[in-house]
Formats: sequence, structure tokens, C-alpha cells
Amino acid sequence: MEPIDRIKIRHTRIRRRVTGTSARPRLAVHFSGQHIYAQVIDDSSGNTMAAASTVEPGVKGKSRTNAKVSTAEKIGALVAERSLQKNIKAVVFDRGGFRYHGKVKALADAARAAGLEF
Repeated sequence: MEPIDRIKIRHTRIRRRVTGTSARPRLAVHFSGQHIYAQVIDDSSGNTMAAASTVEPGVKGKSRTNAKVSTAEKIGALVAERSLQKNIKAVVFDRGGFRYHGKVKALADAARAAGLEF
């Protein structure tokens, strides 16, 4: 079984239990080979309420790959800041099938430090 298949299986298992509501939306993270994406999603209406990624011009670094721990911390702080601007203080964390260490942990810790509760 390839690593991508394991990630998809884990993410499916997680999404059975983790759903976002308008009162407590879901903070979903995704890591591709080169980029980091984070979205705050209200699953009941299907709306993305806040988002941040390394594809954005202000966040994009000079290196070829932006999927690093230091960049994950920046994305976590940025998505938390944008969520707080829209009066979203509490979220449910969806790690997207990735193990909770390294980049995932760094993003989550930075979002908590910036003021999000989960």
C-alpha cells in the first residue's frame, strides 16, 4: 500500500467523526509536496470562511518547496488571524490524514498561540 493510499484511508476515517458547524467550523490542513494549505470550513453550509496557503504571494518563499515546519507555523498564525477577524474563535482540527507531528503539529501550535481554540 502506497503512502498516499494510507493518507486517504486515514482521512476518510477521520472525516466520519470530524465535521464543522457554523458555531465551530473545521480547520482542515493539506500538505502537498511543495505547498501547505489551511482552510476554516463550515460543513453544514459548505462555505470556506477563512483560508491561508503558501501559494499566496505574500507568504510564498524563495525556495522551491514551501512545505517546511517554519512555513507551517506562518500559515497556522495567518489562518488564525483571518479566522479571528471573522469572529471565529473555536474550531475543530482536521489533520487531513497526516500524522500529528512535524508540520501538522507546528501549524496547530501556531494557530493555538495566535488565539484559536481547539
